[in-house]
Amino acid sequence: MPSRATAGWGYRLAVTLCGATFALLVFGGLVTTTGAALAVPDWPTTFGHNMLLFPWSKMVGGIFYEHSHRLVGSVVGLLTLALALWLWFAEPRRRVRWLGVLALALVSLQGVLGGLRVVLVSDALAVVHGSLAPAFFALTAGLVRVTSREWTGAAPAGRRTRADGVGAPDSRLRRLALATTGALYVQVVFGALLTHFGQRLDAHLAGAAAVTLLIPALAVRVLTGHAGEPTLVRPVIWLAALLGLQLLLGLGAYLWRFADVASPFAGVWALAVPVAHRLVGALLLAASVVLVLRVYRLSTAERGSAKLQAPFPLKQAAA
Repeated sequence: MPSRATAGWGYRLAVTLCGATFALLVFGGLVTTTGAALAVPDWPTTFGHNMLLFPWSKMVGGIFYEHSHRLVGSVVGLLTLALALWLWFAEPRRRVRWLGVLALALVSLQGVLGGLRVVLVSDALAVVHGSLAPAFFALTAGLVRVTSREWTGAAPAGRRTRADGVGAPDSRLRRLALATTGALYVQVVFGALLTHFGQRLDAHLAGAAAVTLLIPALAVRVLTGHAGEPTLVRPVIWLAALLGLQLLLGLGAYLWRFADVASPFAGVWALAVPVAHRLVGALLLAASVVLVLRVYRLSTAERGSAKLQAPFPLKQAAA
C-alpha cells in the first residue's frame, strides 16, 4: 500500500491531468465545431514556427482555436509523462503503474493522430482522434480514483448483507456496468462518424436508445440492491443526471444540424450545443468507468473476505 505522502502527490497529479484533459476536450470541440482543424496547415510546427514560440498576436480566428488546442495538448502530454514517471517510481501497486504507462502511450498516440490528421488531411484519422479523446479522459478519471484516499486507504468492508442495504456487487451488476460503459463508448464512435462524415445518424440514434435503457436499469439495480453503498450510488446518480442533460443536448444538436430551426441565438446555439454534447458524452463515459472500477473493487473485497472467513466454519465443524 502506498504511503499517505506518495498517494497525495499521485492523486494531485491525476486530478490536474484530468482537469487539463477536460480543457483539451473543450478546445477540441471548438476546433471541430468551428471547422478550424486545418487552420494551421503544418505540424509539428505552426506556420513554420516552433509551436511554443508562435506569436500570440497571430492567434486569431480559427488559428486561435487550433493552436490553443495544440498548446493545451502539450500541457496534457507533459502532465501525463510526469504522472507516469511518478507512478512508476513511487507507486507500489503494479497495475496502477501500468495504468500510468497506458496513459502515456495513449496520449502519445493521440498527439501523433492529431498531427497526421492535419498533414494528411484525413477525416478518417479525425474520427479515430475524436473517438480516442473521451477514452483517454475516462482513463484519467480512473487514475484519479485509484490514486485517491478512497483507494489507497483501508480496503472496503468485507461481506455485507442485503438487509443492510449494501449487498456486495453480483455478476449481473458487473456485467450491466460493463455493458453500459461499452455502449457509451460505441456511442462516442458513432458520434465521431456523424460529426466528420455526416453518416450513421441511424446508428447514433439506436445507440442513444440503448444507453437510455441501460443507464436507468443500472441505476435501479444499484439503488435497490446497494442503496447503502455511497461509492456506487454517487456515480450512478451522476450517470442518470448526465443522461437527461445529454438527451436534451442531443435534441438541440439534431435540430441545429438537420432540422434548420430558426433561432435568435443561432450563432451561440451552433457553437455551444455541439461542444456541450461532446463534453457531456465524455463525462458519461468517465462516470461509467469510475462506477465499473468501484463495482469490481467491492467485488474483489467480497471474494477476499469470503476466503478469510471460509476456514472458521470448518474448524468449528471439526471441533
